[in-house]
Amino acid sequence: MEIVDYLRVARRRLWLLVGIPLVAGAAAALVVLLGPQQYAATSYVAAPALVGGSAAQQYTGTQAANQFAAAFAAAVTSPQVVDQVAADTGVPADTLRGGLAVKQVGASSQLTVTYTAADRSTVDPVLAATGKRALAFLFASQVGIATDEVKTATDELTTATRAINDWEKTNKVSQPDKLYQSTLQEIASLRQQQLQMQAVGNARGANAAAESISAGQKRLDGLGPKLPDYQALIAQRDSATSALASARQRLQQARAQSQAADPEKVTSVGEVQPVSRVKALVGLVLPVLGAGLLLAVLLVAVLEWLSRSRRAGQPSAVGRAAPAPTGGQRGSDDTVVLPAVTATVPEQNSRHR
Repeated sequence: MEIVDYLRVARRRLWLLVGIPLVAGAAAALVVLLGPQQYAATSYVAAPALVGGSAAQQYTGTQAANQFAAAFAAAVTSPQVVDQVAADTGVPADTLRGGLAVKQVGASSQLTVTYTAADRSTVDPVLAATGKRALAFLFASQVGIATDEVKTATDELTTATRAINDWEKTNKVSQPDKLYQSTLQEIASLRQQQLQMQAVGNARGANAAAESISAGQKRLDGLGPKLPDYQALIAQRDSATSALASARQRLQQARAQSQAADPEKVTSVGEVQPVSRVKALVGLVLPVLGAGLLLAVLLVAVLEWLSRSRRAGQPSAVGRAAPAPTGGQRGSDDTVVLPAVTATVPEQNSRHR
């Protein structure tokens, strides 16, 4: 089809192309004009201390601001936060989801939370509760996780220490690793003394040193087989101690972030204002008009396709058989044979003459 054909179709179906968008736009306008007055306010969330900075923070790197904005927007509409805000304010959860909107201010970490509702008295409490619950969802939960890690690490350290104490009671020896090392040093010192006494001819002193060396060696022989098990317990205790130190450090960092996310410090709620009906009309009617026009174009395309399909299925006038005139001849298939008629007419006239 050429452009002229499209224009011809549009002119023929103009009532559809104009009527459907107008009806849809009028219906949307009535919804806005006849509906209750809406009220809205905006809450500003500015928490620069929570984004960027040291690697210990939750949101770092070049995409820290975008990550924080995405996480906060997801938290605002999450079921847990919505249910908590609904419980705090008495506003139904579905109403909250339909009225809340979160936007990032440029590429910064600052956010705006807008809430629109027909009940003016609920706008300010909803925004305050939303900011508080969303920040707690993002950062206070980290404190809980870090606290659980500290508790787990403490329990592991307690278990490892108790295992060491039980081993020492069972084997009736305390700190065998240190005792083994001190015995080795003592034997080395006694051997040196033995050599010195033998050099000066002090046989009695050399014999006494030999007896002490023999006693020390017996202690080593008794401690040696036990050391691997004890050293394994010591390694477990050292690992638990290191894990506990790391967990305490993470807990400290999580508490610092939670304090930096105090809603009283990072959020501020603006004044509640009535929503302009003109703005609401523009925001609703224009998209509805566009959708109505698109629907009308699709409907016209379907109607044209059906019309062309119907015409293509009908037989043409050229291919249909003409009705037989009076006195004409008919073939075996009941069709008129026009050449035979024209050939016999002159012959009959000549006979009458």
